Amino acid sequence: MTAALLTPADSRLPAGGHAHSGGVEQAIAAGMVTDPASLAAFLRRRLATSGAVAAGLAAAACRAADDPDALAALDGEADARAPSPTLRTASRQQGRGLVRVARRAWPVGPWDALPAQPHHPIALGVAATAGGLTPPAAATAAAYLSISGPATAAQRLLAMDPLTVAALTARLSPEIDAVADSATGELPAATDPLLDLLAEVHAARKDRFFAS
Repeated sequence: MTAALLTPADSRLPAGGHAHSGGVEQAIAAGMVTDPASLAAFLRRRLATSGAVAAGLAAAACRAADDPDALAALDGEADARAPSPTLRTASRQQGRGLVRVARRAWPVGPWDALPAQPHHPIALGVAATAGGLTPPAAATAAAYLSISGPATAAQRLLAMDPLTVAALTARLSPEIDAVADSATGELPAATDPLLDLLAEVHAARKDRFFAS
């Protein structure tokens, strides 16, 4: 099970996550993220809000992986928790990419139960089921992914020391576990208007490096 859990969280997975910064590119442009300390604060904020929501949705989708109606309802819940059209689009792009890779990894799975273009956490939950994972494991993968992508993007954009960023991310492990543990009950609804605003401002830029 451990190997299957590592697969969707691997930065080398060609699911499109490398093209998204999770809002950190615009946070850097706005002067909010400038160094390891401010990056850590940004990642903690993201983990506690959109990361918690993603973890809850992934766990719920893992439990309901064979139920098209339940997955469609969860996809709607994901929409309701993402006021930003840009963030909704980014989530669906990454969801589509993950399904494409996961189908290749685990051909036998409840793929037909998914909506046509699922949000990323919904796709992640179903992929977790196909890989033999449990809902808590799906929640852990989603929580980890909510900070690993932005951390890597910040490292590239600010030319940060890779060891520093890796250590920073590792120190967040207890908080990742706590978010995952709390996400397996009622669906979280922790939103962050700042992330929505950053996404919409970023989408209007002509000089952006990442898609979101």
